[in-house]
Amino acid sequence: MSTASYSNVTFDEIEIGATATVTRPVTHTEVEALTLVSGDVDPYHVKDGALEHNEGPVSAQAVGAEAILSGLLNRRMPGPGTRIVSQSLEFRGKIRTGEPVTATVVAKEKNPIGSKVVFDCRVVQSGIDLVKGTVTVEAPLRRIAYDEVATPELILRHNDAFTKLLKRCEGLEPVTCAVVHPCDRDSLLGPVEAAKRGLIVPILVGPEGKIRAVAEKEGVDISPYRIVSTEHSHAAAEKAVAMARAGEVESLMKGSLHTDELMGAMVPSATGLRTARRISHVFLMDVPAYPRVLLVTDAAVNIFPDLECKADIVQNAIDLARTLGVETPKVAILAAVETVNPKMQATLDAAALCKMADRGQITGGLLDGPLAFDNAISEEAAKTKKIVSDVAGKADILLVPDLEAGNMVAKQLQYLAGADSAGIVLGTRVPVVLTSRADSVRTRLASTAVMALVAHARRMPVKN
Repeated sequence: MSTASYSNVTFDEIEIGATATVTRPVTHTEVEALTLVSGDVDPYHVKDGALEHNEGPVSAQAVGAEAILSGLLNRRMPGPGTRIVSQSLEFRGKIRTGEPVTATVVAKEKNPIGSKVVFDCRVVQSGIDLVKGTVTVEAPLRRIAYDEVATPELILRHNDAFTKLLKRCEGLEPVTCAVVHPCDRDSLLGPVEAAKRGLIVPILVGPEGKIRAVAEKEGVDISPYRIVSTEHSHAAAEKAVAMARAGEVESLMKGSLHTDELMGAMVPSATGLRTARRISHVFLMDVPAYPRVLLVTDAAVNIFPDLECKADIVQNAIDLARTLGVETPKVAILAAVETVNPKMQATLDAAALCKMADRGQITGGLLDGPLAFDNAISEEAAKTKKIVSDVAGKADILLVPDLEAGNMVAKQLQYLAGADSAGIVLGTRVPVVLTSRADSVRTRLASTAVMALVAHARRMPVKN
């Protein structure tokens, strides 16, 4: 994210012949965005990293040129407060990505009625006029300036999975949730925002004085919510788990305590939240370039899972995917190669898991493996390696060999591919959200939405 400062030139200050120019490259992401805005997605007009000229009334070429000129008029001359009222532009050639584009506006006429200014406009790339014509604006009458305006990085999401998750929760009754030790800003504001959206009814478990101090500092009204006071974070974890065992709450959310503290209270058989199924964690990844939500498991709980553990991890993920509306989830069992190698345990486990699915020991999903990462998520890569599979290139779930591999996959998707991620712990009596200090509001809400959907699924009677 970058910042910039902007100030305008008022109608009275603009002189005939006054000029403003900007030169910058057009990125491939901007090309994709412009095609989506214009609806001009014909591959004939968008190829080789360029916006081809289209003779139709609305095209990516037209939208691209208008966007560049609009930015120049609204940010530089006249600048903030400008309103574009009409235009007469001719388009030719094509805008290529990566090459500098120069846009120029020159004040041509002024009309005090309505503070109108007519600008001659040109957009040039590689010495070729791409756009020529005039634009009429209503210029500002007073000085306006903005300092340090943030320009967010543009990421196009082909799926926007998190918006769909929140949409699925609309109309559902909120679920009761014990928020464990919400003693800093993010861990308190997150559940409060989720409560405002009707996802949860939070019960705040932790030192009451600390919770109220954070609420007062942040100006948050927590009077609608119950507080269960404990001495410290360890006691908060134990109390929240006890409440879940007793049926007082339907879900748990980690606050500002360490993950090990909460997991330590959850794991004991006699007092924790364990079931017959192994506890595991699932990351839900909204990857901009991938056409569906991608589940990565297990990247947070089981360090070196054996075959029996992996079977539970897979079943947990399949059940979650089905809850989220994927009728028959496709599970890619990852390894470094796509052939069975006796010296590579991950490939042996993959082959065994597939056979377990054939025998009904794992149900509800379609499994294939071993598969390398590329042919698990890319149909083209799978075809190149002559892999014939209903899973390869179309995976809904990635089962990783161990926690280290899973953590690397998830973090790379986040920080290199721009993926948003939500996470949930399964195989427990109630669903558990393990938030991170680095989580955005969007991520926290998405994780809470997943938790709410799982809790609602458990309310439903089992069909025979």
